[in-house]
Amino acid sequence: MALHGDRFAQVMHTLKEKERGAYYTPVEIASTLVKWVVRCPSDRMLDPSCGDGRFVSLHRNSTGVEQDEEALAKAVALAPRATIHEGDFFVWAGETSERFDCAAGNPPFIRYQRWQGEVRQRALTLCEQLGVSFSSLTSSWAPFLAATASLLKPGGRMAFVVPAEIGHATYSVPLLEYLARSFAVVHIVAVRTKMFADLSEDCWLLYAEGFGDRTDHFRITRREAFSYTDKLPHKFERVSLSEWRAMRSRVRPFLLPAPIRAVYRELGDGPMTLRLGDVARVGIGYVTGDNDFFHLRPSEATTACIPQEFLHPSVRNGRTLPQKAVTHATVRAWLNRDEAVLLLRIGEGQELPPSVQRYLDTPGAERARQTYKCRTRDPWYVVPDVHVPDAFLSCMSGAGAALVANHAKCVCTNSVHAVVLKNGMSVESLQHGWNTPLARLSCELEGHPLGGGLLKLEPREAASLVLPNARMQASCEVTLLKEGIDIMKRWRHYV
Repeated sequence: MALHGDRFAQVMHTLKEKERGAYYTPVEIASTLVKWVVRCPSDRMLDPSCGDGRFVSLHRNSTGVEQDEEALAKAVALAPRATIHEGDFFVWAGETSERFDCAAGNPPFIRYQRWQGEVRQRALTLCEQLGVSFSSLTSSWAPFLAATASLLKPGGRMAFVVPAEIGHATYSVPLLEYLARSFAVVHIVAVRTKMFADLSEDCWLLYAEGFGDRTDHFRITRREAFSYTDKLPHKFERVSLSEWRAMRSRVRPFLLPAPIRAVYRELGDGPMTLRLGDVARVGIGYVTGDNDFFHLRPSEATTACIPQEFLHPSVRNGRTLPQKAVTHATVRAWLNRDEAVLLLRIGEGQELPPSVQRYLDTPGAERARQTYKCRTRDPWYVVPDVHVPDAFLSCMSGAGAALVANHAKCVCTNSVHAVVLKNGMSVESLQHGWNTPLARLSCELEGHPLGGGLLKLEPREAASLVLPNARMQASCEVTLLKEGIDIMKRWRHYV
């Protein structure tokens, strides 16, 4: 469908905002944060990425920084009494001698894949000088908060909209550690209902006060929905840093009530308990560079006269996984439906028959060899890291992660995790406890929400999954574990 006029301009504007991580904050949320951080009219307030100016417009004595010209013009018009600096915040932060009583805003959320180049390097370097070591996998918002905190006066406050990733992302750990050693109070308000209707990413609120002091705990408030207030929530749970670190430095498990966490910790830390990483290696499958070229339908393989020795049945994605096992009958059903599940598997140095060489000379092959993965390997048509695992683990799921035995000796793409057993573990033993309440809750706590109700498990997260121990759980423990599963599914919006 063609887009014309205002609709085209609207779409292009939305794409531009997404590219630079700009999602403007509803006025009632901005007002809540500003009303709390500003204690008196003379307080100097900073917004490190002021966008269209809606935060700085709420307090006369404000300073904002913005590098996008279009947003800058809007900010100047909306907040004529504010001081607006044009340019890269991290350049400005590294050079300014100004200090502020408070800070508030909604920092840009740009994932590390798109947050590249000199801008990111300046941000990471500045944070390193502050004693905050972020990895190269850090999204943009976290360095914004660390650098902003360093510009506060002693006793200063700050309040920000933050992605819910603060509850589980590895890169959020250095930020939270820094905040704990820099503020007297660090208060996280987890909001279940989406505050930004157009975002798949959930957002929470982060408050900090008493800059120059330190704390040994976080305050965590769970809220069903956002509501306007100019005060910190009076109901909260104190979570000690040691307890937070014991939960792999994740805030996400503290969405659960304390009794459920206690049962999970008791069972998970028991002497007979195993983690999946103790009995299996979990890794991603192979990456072809062009799945459409490297995976053939049986009819295509027959037409091209590709010998059977160069074809290997593959699990393309988690949706094709059966409930318990991929069997030879499963593969026959795929082939009978003429599905594109046959991987063109060529070994390095393997002699190529004329039919395979002809296939490698087709227009589809020319397209494939221009992709990044293909053009950076030699020879381009040898797909690396192809191996037959003992089982498959779905990396994205709705109801819950599936562990499926590989009786048919298939291979898999990187859309599915490959599980290779070790230390004498059998697939049957592993599957026996997989759908128990303890293991299912562990998937919820060790994995993370992806948006749209999905749960995602990275290989490192999968390695931490708790497997049921030899002790049978009491009925009261099972009830609490099941309640925990329901709670966590609601927080990731799974229906």
